[in-house]
Amino acid sequence: MATQPRAWQRMLSGRRLDLLDPTPVDIEIEDIAHGLAFVARWNGQTAGDFAYSVAEHSLLVEELFGRIAPNAPVKWRLAALLHDAPEYVIGDMISPVKSAVGPDYGALDDRLAAAIHIRFGLPAEVPKTVKRQIKKADKISAWMEATQIAGFSEAEATKFFGRPDKAVMEGLQIRLRPPVDVRRAYTDRHGELLQDL
Repeated sequence: MATQPRAWQRMLSGRRLDLLDPTPVDIEIEDIAHGLAFVARWNGQTAGDFAYSVAEHSLLVEELFGRIAPNAPVKWRLAALLHDAPEYVIGDMISPVKSAVGPDYGALDDRLAAAIHIRFGLPAEVPKTVKRQIKKADKISAWMEATQIAGFSEAEATKFFGRPDKAVMEGLQIRLRPPVDVRRAYTDRHGELLQDL
């Protein structure tokens, strides 16, 4: 008799998250922050003494989203912070790999995102207009990362991520910090946003 392959992961919190059928009760912000602080963007191919983590990227995207949509309700800033949260268990795949894997990756990501959103009081699916604004912030962040730490020229980054609004980026710099510091910053920001909901 064939056994079913294991589709769950044990989290440091003790939760057991089923990746194929995730439930909000098995999701903890500490697990998300810990995982994202150790997941490297750009497959780790960035300059600096520390990997540029998905947690750090998420903090930047939330800041950029706030500049793009300054009057947006706090819940959408929380959605921006959590926009890559599923990567705490499925990792950060670069776009070419996502394309090669196909639609199954997107479906897995969507199920995890819905459970995460529900866990923290957001609708399972973010409205399309908000999603577009978060995506715009995400692309600006990618452009900044590409040019500041991933070795892209501005022209090359613009080709792949579009021309960013320089005013939105003003005064922002890519930060590289130890995972423990990024994890703390992520959980702190999450807590601040929850208090303001």
